[in-house]
Amino acid sequence: MKFPVEQMTWTREPADFIISDDKIEIVTKPHTDLWQRTYYHFRNDNAPVLQLASDDKFFSFIVKTDFASHHRFDQCGVVMYLDSENWLKGSIEYENDAFQHLGSVVTNHGYSDWATTEIPATVKSMWYRLSRREDDYCIECSEDGVTYKQMRICHMLEGGGTIRFGIYACSPEDSSFKATFSQLELTDCQWKKHDGQAADSDLE
Repeated sequence: MKFPVEQMTWTREPADFIISDDKIEIVTKPHTDLWQRTYYHFRNDNAPVLQLASDDKFFSFIVKTDFASHHRFDQCGVVMYLDSENWLKGSIEYENDAFQHLGSVVTNHGYSDWATTEIPATVKSMWYRLSRREDDYCIECSEDGVTYKQMRICHMLEGGGTIRFGIYACSPEDSSFKATFSQLELTDCQWKKHDGQAADSDLE
């Protein structure tokens, strides 16, 4: 099924972008970011976000990212942005010529966390798969678009109703780069129902 790009809407439309049938390009502006409070004690909420609204409780969203990031904290990836204090994102964040951070941020009620692992700075392409099961979410990544590895499972306190999900790109410091998003796909939920330990409610 063709991804309905024409139904996606901006939160903070960037000055420089291209949307075509097969890709979306965003050129970031300096000093744009998403973060809330935790550890750094600042609040940044000005990154451009392009999203599709959905009330579907079970689905997966897949997107490939290609990026010419070259400056500390440059990043682009998948996002579910509900409002300034409730959102999640998965991306690669450039650090230096040696390594960058592949990670995710979950923000509930105005406090962000950050879980990362270091990968080589030479990686300039990554697929992401964001899956929803009601108000629980899973972010996965893949270097080839075939084999996905889990990055994060999380609960979104405000993520149980109609949500918005899609892509973002930003440059928190004095930088700018081009992020390209392609192969957008919406599928049945690829995050399968848990088949291990029973839920407490099932044991009552």
